[in-house]
Amino acid sequence: MDLKDLGNQIKTYRRELHQIPELGLEEYKTCAYIGEKLREFGLHPFTIAKTGIYVYIDAGSDETYAFRADMDALEAEEENDVEYASKHPGKMHACGHDGHMAMLLGLAKVLSKTENIKKNILLIFQPAEEGPGGAKIITESGIFEKYNVKGIFGIHLFPTLDEGIIASKAGPLMAQSGEIDVIIKGEGGHGGMPHNAIDSILVASKFLSSCQSIISRSISPLETAVISFGKIRGGSARNIVAEKTHIEGTVRTFSKDTFEIIKKRILQISRGLEESFDVEIDVDLEPYYPPVINDKALYNKVAKKVHIEETDPVMLAEDFSYYQEKIPGVFYFLGSRNRELGFDYPLHSCSFNFDENILLKGIEHYINILTALEAI
Repeated sequence: MDLKDLGNQIKTYRRELHQIPELGLEEYKTCAYIGEKLREFGLHPFTIAKTGIYVYIDAGSDETYAFRADMDALEAEEENDVEYASKHPGKMHACGHDGHMAMLLGLAKVLSKTENIKKNILLIFQPAEEGPGGAKIITESGIFEKYNVKGIFGIHLFPTLDEGIIASKAGPLMAQSGEIDVIIKGEGGHGGMPHNAIDSILVASKFLSSCQSIISRSISPLETAVISFGKIRGGSARNIVAEKTHIEGTVRTFSKDTFEIIKKRILQISRGLEESFDVEIDVDLEPYYPPVINDKALYNKVAKKVHIEETDPVMLAEDFSYYQEKIPGVFYFLGSRNRELGFDYPLHSCSFNFDENILLKGIEHYINILTALEAI
């Protein structure tokens, strides 16, 4: 099948999906849309993980390779003035998932017309990538054992790369993430009599500055890690010593061991401040998604026959990592940046958009992977 013939259809799929964004595990309209298209192709889809959907193409092989697209949108009010803008107020496909689904639908259509498929293929449309982690639900469903899946692949649109570039690397590609929630409980009082109070804002400032020493003094300089605090709130008036202060942040690493070191040091810092200032500090810091670690053997098997730009790892997180904990997997970035057309906004921006022509590049890459695997 000529990929160029797919162009207008893929564009339509993407734009229709873009208009019906839904949050994680609420993708009912999205699931119905994808199921309808798959049945039009003559395929037989099944639901999974509540609002997900998958198709298994049986080639009679003892090996199966999987391809995944995420389905969910973000809580964001779209600012793009386009005819296909979101019809769901406060929700938007601001992370390219509409494009990911369109690419996988395009691959499904190509495969539905392909004769002599040599290895079984599993196409997964996964809910809840943004949270709470639909990939984990799917890995726990037993689907990989049921179909003897030997490897899984995924593509994510990436606006920091020029459009059409396929980029990745063997080994660590994306970070493990963890969310930090801190509540510092002091004692309120009059701002003119601070000696009769315990200032939670002062303790918060000590906590924040101390945590910034963890990366430089507790983590090997050969390791990569980030601690960022993006939200702090405390106090009720300018002349009242704040009784409580709340802090929210994130931790990103490529190593579970490094994450545990950071967690240990944050807890040690909080205990020290409790003792020093007579406050109570509650810290909630648990790992969210594991790191995305591309399987070297599978990556190299494809890279020998398919050109892939080498890229640096990024401190973004992706629940594709749950698949990679279960089976070998490789994740790729597809560049979407085009400054001339105004497609230069970052992921999760209310103005994120892209030229649908690049989706054909993604489908072509999927086909090239199958060719490299001698599956078609």
